[in-house]
Amino acid sequence: MPIPQPKPAAPCRTDGLSGAAVTRRAAVAWGGAALGAAAWSGLRPARAQGHPDKPLRIILPLSAGSGADGAIRAIGNSLAKALGQPVVIENLPGAGGITGTAQIVRAPKDGSVIGVVSNNHVVNPSVYRNIPFDSLADITPITILGATPFVLVAHPSVPAANVRELIAYARSKPGVLNYGSSGNGTILHLGAAMFVEQAKLDIKHIPYKGMGPLMNDILGGQVQLGVVAAAPAAPHIKSGALRALGVTTAARVPTLPGVPTIAEQGLPGFELDGWIAPVGPAGLPRAELARLYAGFKAAMEMPEARDALIAQGYEIKLTPPEAAAAFFRTEAARMAQVVKSAHVTMD
Repeated sequence: MPIPQPKPAAPCRTDGLSGAAVTRRAAVAWGGAALGAAAWSGLRPARAQGHPDKPLRIILPLSAGSGADGAIRAIGNSLAKALGQPVVIENLPGAGGITGTAQIVRAPKDGSVIGVVSNNHVVNPSVYRNIPFDSLADITPITILGATPFVLVAHPSVPAANVRELIAYARSKPGVLNYGSSGNGTILHLGAAMFVEQAKLDIKHIPYKGMGPLMNDILGGQVQLGVVAAAPAAPHIKSGALRALGVTTAARVPTLPGVPTIAEQGLPGFELDGWIAPVGPAGLPRAELARLYAGFKAAMEMPEARDALIAQGYEIKLTPPEAAAAFFRTEAARMAQVVKSAHVTMD
């Protein structure tokens, strides 16, 4: 399967959550990969310079079993082959990813320690008051490795087969429904909060400690709604245990072809996905940045890694470093607007 090329973000709303200026910056962020690709396209990974026998340590500021954890562990062996050095993956969860990311930004600037962050990295500055680093200035983005779609799901007891029916029902019974998330300030919280705010609904938020407890309680009907990752939700949707109301991406999802997007159901411009990105500390030498980007690129050319990432529900992006850095800046600005408009706070 050919590697999908980076593509511009779809147009965003101009009524508060994201304006035309943000849309233009988003297009540059994803589409900028084409401009920067020439400088990086011919790279081949070189054996680790300065520490040839030292493992590459990858810090995951997320818990074991998370989507990013599964994705990186699935390609770890291929990355080790591509780089010609062992790869050691370490989970350092806590405080929405801040604990582990603090270790990444303080790592040696020699390419021996990197991390893999997700959406929460650019969300945290808007929801946490005190972060011991600058989420943009203190990292060196290596690439946006891949992105995975989310889906708005409902317990079958909710009398709605799609987003329009849900909006009508929720407006007729304000304060009756609730939605769960994987935790305050997480991307799944923001995804649901975006929907509630744009649709102008009165639905209560119930935070959980992780995706597992959230899924269990949606399946059990303790909470009626939630925005969840599409890949792990797909079997429950197909079995009828959950009802898919709409996907959060700009286009329909191949694994859920019959589920329309939220945008096409009355909320134009609604777009959100979950991405993962390898990063190093600020000041990473260009040679090391080039070596690491080439390593990820070569790893994803290996069928076992490419197929494993796709099986995890990811679309492969592999944006060059400059485009990845632009995307980080754009997403940080967009998420700040989302947090403000949806009144997301850390309780």
